[in-house]
Amino acid sequence: MKGLKKIALVAAIAAAPMASHAGMKALDDTSMGNVTGQAGVTIELETYVEIGKFTYTDEGTFAVNDIKLGGANASGLLDDGSGGFVAVPGMATQSRTLDDLKIDIDVAADGDAVIHVGSITGAPIDWGMQAGSMSLNAADGSESTTLVSNLKGFGLLGALDIRVDTATDQLQLDVAFTVERMDFDVDFLGVGIRGMTITGANAGGEVYDTADLETLLSRDGSSQAQAFTTDLVALADGSLGKSFAIASVDVYKGDGLGASPKTDVLRVDVKDVLMDVNIAQTIIGGASIGTIGIDNLHVSDTKLAVYGH
Repeated sequence: MKGLKKIALVAAIAAAPMASHAGMKALDDTSMGNVTGQAGVTIELETYVEIGKFTYTDEGTFAVNDIKLGGANASGLLDDGSGGFVAVPGMATQSRTLDDLKIDIDVAADGDAVIHVGSITGAPIDWGMQAGSMSLNAADGSESTTLVSNLKGFGLLGALDIRVDTATDQLQLDVAFTVERMDFDVDFLGVGIRGMTITGANAGGEVYDTADLETLLSRDGSSQAQAFTTDLVALADGSLGKSFAIASVDVYKGDGLGASPKTDVLRVDVKDVLMDVNIAQTIIGGASIGTIGIDNLHVSDTKLAVYGH
């Protein structure tokens, strides 16, 4: 989508997010069965969640207010103004609830726990969220700074795979997703973001061929890991009807980075993040300064060590 004129980009964000989904199916039981080889347990789920306030307190407090989590209609971006919702083409189960959700749980022969989150119908799962504000507050209540407000977004979940690897004691996460639209204000900087999208690297601009994606997204190790790589490539390359953004992360207990003397810290290794990012409007001082596009963003070999101080 890089280089699109402003009107075309806004139109694409508003009207075309799911227009290409006819006949599209996310990964289903067939591919998952090839990975696990077992029937296992399946959980079907529908849910809608509201949280009045979430706080993290050290000396001062970080607070997130008015959180809503559910389906695309929970985003607040599809309200038609008369008590109904604007229908998005191709979103068969669009509603306020996070639905069409199916969780397959298996334990492989080597003891690994394998959890696959997909959909009942085989279509991508629509999600939506809102957060009224995120703020920093002094312990005595005398000072407060609003970091972000009016955060609203919706998109699609193509697949979420979670593995507990007994050989490495790692929690391995692979997710394929899109953000079809997100709006928010960065209050303390006076910046507004409108119509931000996150899609797969093959959604527009420069694209990767299948061999490139297999190299970028490959996971070393078991046949299970290789099978999940194949699934991620299919979600990223657009062969399922849409190119999904991909994120692969490992979480485990380990040592600090480099010469750090820390041990038994929370380690987060970002194996790969692959996506396109586009912003329809960046507003500063009440005026739009234009569009922003990032094509084929790839983050890899990134390591974090997290511990208290």
